[in-house]
Amino acid sequence: MMEFQPHSTPKETGWIEVIAGCMFSGKTEELIRRLRRAQIAKQRVKIFKPKIDNRYAENKIVSHSEQSLPSEVVTSAQEILELSQDAQVIGIDEAQFYESDLVEVCNKLADSGKRVLVAGLDQDYRGIPFEPMPQLLAVAEYITKTLAICVNCGNPADRTQRKIKSTDRVLVGASDSYEARCRKCHYIPESE
Repeated sequence: MMEFQPHSTPKETGWIEVIAGCMFSGKTEELIRRLRRAQIAKQRVKIFKPKIDNRYAENKIVSHSEQSLPSEVVTSAQEILELSQDAQVIGIDEAQFYESDLVEVCNKLADSGKRVLVAGLDQDYRGIPFEPMPQLLAVAEYITKTLAICVNCGNPADRTQRKIKSTDRVLVGASDSYEARCRKCHYIPESE
């Protein structure tokens, strides 16, 4: 994982930082770490999560390692734009659960001078890029790709293996439904 370099931080402008990877790779944990540092620096921070993600808490972003920060629950990216007017730093978790207008919202926030941190899955359970993450990766100034460890062989894992039968692209779950796998050990479930 490439560390964010504070000495290269843009001055008097906004920017987008994207943290992308598979499940169990530490995306939310890294998002929380960066947001806590902004809070310690007494910056005005707003944190958002999509309403669909209620796995661990209703009004907190929570990592699989149980780190958490209070957040606001939203049903659309446009709400983030409206609720972030007084913030200097905006944190957005589970970006893959938003519509494609999240890219426009993040650009508007960055264009208005805000630091925008976004975390999300870059691939779905089939290994296909998970919208709107590819577009966010394209417009971001900083990108962090997180890797997990394959539960089968111990290699670096960049895929999310679905363990239950469902053809729904979006199926909210945790270790009961998913596990991290490497390229070699990942497969598309038979229900496809």
